[in-house]
Amino acid sequence: MIDIASEIDAIGREVSRRQGPDGEEVAVLIRRSYDAPNLEVWDALTDPERIKRWFYPISGDLQPGGTFQLEGNAGGDIKRCEPPRLLKVTFGGPTSVVELRLSPDGEDRTVVELEHTVPIDMAMSGAGSLYVGPGWDGAFVALGLYLDGVVADDPMAAASSPEALELSRESVHAWIRAVEASGTATADELAAAAEMSFATFAPQTDETSG
Repeated sequence: MIDIASEIDAIGREVSRRQGPDGEEVAVLIRRSYDAPNLEVWDALTDPERIKRWFYPISGDLQPGGTFQLEGNAGGDIKRCEPPRLLKVTFGGPTSVVELRLSPDGEDRTVVELEHTVPIDMAMSGAGSLYVGPGWDGAFVALGLYLDGVVADDPMAAASSPEALELSRESVHAWIRAVEASGTATADELAAAAEMSFATFAPQTDETSG
């Protein structure tokens, strides 16, 4: 059983609007510490045979300048890969950029940050974080379980379990709070994004069953 409250609280979430190299953008920042050495976490994040044990099967030319494709999910270009600290890729489109940053916290603990940025005309407001944040939360939780030795026979099926859907529901609520704290969206923008986020990440939960 997953301790849903503890998993939600273990993740730090920030939403911001800022000036990027090509204009205004929305940035989603996710941060979590793992009880594993830096090299171990990096390997779990970049080895195709390990990635499919907790996330999605991945294929492609997995090196800087190459491309990747997650089975049933997004693909993109590999912009930078600097083991064991930095991975930067496009994700689902050339202006949707994901950067993974790892930093050791002592010998046996690692802090992972994921920053996902998109242009303001794609996100519309900070509420656009609700379209990606809960999905990244699920990945961060799955990575932690994997590093703790909890491996699902079918990670994609496990992501649709009642327990996982409940975690996603709480994740959407956590991202709503992050957007509210950031002041990057109006109440109407947030309400519309929340409705879509619940329908996407937490269908058939209390938020959507009525």
